[in-house]
Amino acid sequence: MIKRLAGCIREYKTPTIITLILIVLEAVIETFIPFITADLVNRIKAQVPIEEVIKTGVFLVALTLVSLCCGGIAAFTCSKASCGFAKNLRKDIYYRVQGFSFENIDKFSTSSLVTRMTTDIANVQMSYMMIIRTAIRSPLMLIFSVVMAYVMGGFLATAFVIVIPVLALGLYFVSRKAMPAFRKVFKRYDRLNESIEENVRGMRVVKGFSRENYEKKKFSKASDDICQGFTTAERIVALNTPLMQFCVYFNMIFVLIVGSKMAIESKGVALDVGQISAMLTYGMQILMSLMMLSMIYVILTISTESFKRIYEVLKEEPSLHNPENPVMTVVDGSVDFEGVNFKYSSAAKRNALENIDLHIKSGMTVGVIGGTGSGKTSLVQLIPRLYDVTDGTVKVGGKDVREYGLDTLRNSVAMVLQKNVLFSGTIKENLRWGNANATDEELIEACKLAQADDFVRSFPDGYDTKIEQGGTNVSGGQKQRLCIARALLKKPKILILDDSTSAVDTKTDSLIREGFKNFIPETTKIIIAQRVASVMDADLIVVMENGKISAMGNHSELLEKSEIYREVYEQQIYGAGGEDDE
Repeated sequence: MIKRLAGCIREYKTPTIITLILIVLEAVIETFIPFITADLVNRIKAQVPIEEVIKTGVFLVALTLVSLCCGGIAAFTCSKASCGFAKNLRKDIYYRVQGFSFENIDKFSTSSLVTRMTTDIANVQMSYMMIIRTAIRSPLMLIFSVVMAYVMGGFLATAFVIVIPVLALGLYFVSRKAMPAFRKVFKRYDRLNESIEENVRGMRVVKGFSRENYEKKKFSKASDDICQGFTTAERIVALNTPLMQFCVYFNMIFVLIVGSKMAIESKGVALDVGQISAMLTYGMQILMSLMMLSMIYVILTISTESFKRIYEVLKEEPSLHNPENPVMTVVDGSVDFEGVNFKYSSAAKRNALENIDLHIKSGMTVGVIGGTGSGKTSLVQLIPRLYDVTDGTVKVGGKDVREYGLDTLRNSVAMVLQKNVLFSGTIKENLRWGNANATDEELIEACKLAQADDFVRSFPDGYDTKIEQGGTNVSGGQKQRLCIARALLKKPKILILDDSTSAVDTKTDSLIREGFKNFIPETTKIIIAQRVASVMDADLIVVMENGKISAMGNHSELLEKSEIYREVYEQQIYGAGGEDDE
């Protein structure tokens, strides 16, 4: 994990190394200053000439300024290195997620990925800053100060050695208790973000059902859980403070009592005023170093879970890969399912699809109908290789989809989903997701085919109309038609409409299908629909039930041999007719 995360430092190695060098120099100077100060005190006591005192004083001021410069520059380079490290982490996680298949994404919730890219990276950034600055400075100050304390005070420095293992043992037991508590807190963070995300996405539904109070209570509970979790964890961590205070005061009392006794009894021979002064200074340096180490330990304890959560994303290997020698051309839009079985994960108890044998010629219009959970969407997701089959083969253009480069295959297959997504930007910018180089004439042609041109032109800014985040300023039917136009701009070999005309009226639906028939006859069109009217003119209609193909044929054939199709047809056609008669 450390090796993988350290690889994200990259171009910020130089400021990191400069920080380390400056911190070492600063630590050496700061531990050397009390030694010179102690010598100056003893020389003043011995009544040396004032010139020597001034000379030593100027030297001390120069050392202090050098130490100050080292610390100031180190703060700048440390900040640059830690912010750059965090930037690279965000970039690497984002790029990693972009390469995930749907199977990989299913392992992480959206809210969890957001938490990892925000809160967790902020924790890691703080830890990195502490590691390259304070976590280096404090141990060095501790070691140098202990060595100098022995040089100056001899036996008296033993007290410092005694408290170090006491403090280390205390920190160990604190971390053993605190780590599980912090681990629980970050899982609660995911639930809090999930609550916020659901509320924002479903704001219209929340208001439509007057469920604001319920959502407030749900948010408050998630927020209170985090508060309680942090309170529990930080209560444990707070034990560091009394432990540190005990060590500080123990050393001060020990040095003052034992040091004064040694100085008085030896009349300054074994220990003098300068040495006691230096010992007190080194004692404070040692204990301040221990206190900083304690703080670093706490932050690292908190951040360890963040490190692990970030590493989980970075180590996740995409389940779909390009072959070594990928096929780079899709010759036509034919689709063949041969003995296909599929389940979403190896842990799943049952297949989402079973024994699928289906052959679609290029240019055909194929309708797919079936109840909720019958496997319609699972079937079409295998064509652009959003998932890989568990058993069997899916072929496009006569070749196994696993033989194509992913970009080649997916650029030849356009999918329009029921839950369409438009991005912030103009209508033109959204349409050009289908083809970045499309001309304005091509945009208009695609919109006419998708029956979107009229309503787009009705906007004051036409095709330059700004789409708000999530497409909230257009209706569901308008959004679906824009997404169909966007897909058409890819000029795909295969066009898949996954219940993507559910929000448009039947007349518009009919015009869209008529346009497909006349203007893109060579494109294979697979239409998933709930309305029989949307597929009854298709060359082939596939009836799905419980992940299996229940029946196949054209409209007339299915009316005769498929009870499911006939029942749906009668309910929709005759039911609608009966209502009209009334």
